[in-house]
Amino acid sequence: MELKTCYKVRFTDCDPFKHLNNSAYIDYMLNAREDHLAQFHDIKMTDLYAKGLGWMVSHHEIVYLKPAIYDETVCIQSALIKAQDDALQVEMIMFNEGQTQIKAILHTKFTHVNLATGKRDNHPDWFMQLALGFEDKALQSYASVKERLAVLLK
Repeated sequence: MELKTCYKVRFTDCDPFKHLNNSAYIDYMLNAREDHLAQFHDIKMTDLYAKGLGWMVSHHEIVYLKPAIYDETVCIQSALIKAQDDALQVEMIMFNEGQTQIKAILHTKFTHVNLATGKRDNHPDWFMQLALGFEDKALQSYASVKERLAVLLK
């Protein structure tokens, strides 16, 4: 299942040249991922937090290709690359509205944190069973974000 939503680039997220700020790409993509979990999988972060699960970003790798411009509609898709015992690897891609041009691609590693202890921890078994069902196995064949991007750009 392709998880994708579209967003309007906001004035407050842009620089004086009407380009989306570099850090805002990450904000848009992370927000899209949260929206995708709720919309397509009925998984709400507030419910996970209530169960003591939390994640922190431990690694971002982003490649910027084309500027996103003020008032432009961009579409963002996301996919779970891999669920690990204590982390999740996620891909997020921002396209133009027609999805004919990639604006940026982001690979993020989310490390699981037990909210009761505040420490890194393995995911509970029930969560792993759920997450493993969402993995996009095809994405696991790419060694890097640049290798994935090379295929997307062909």
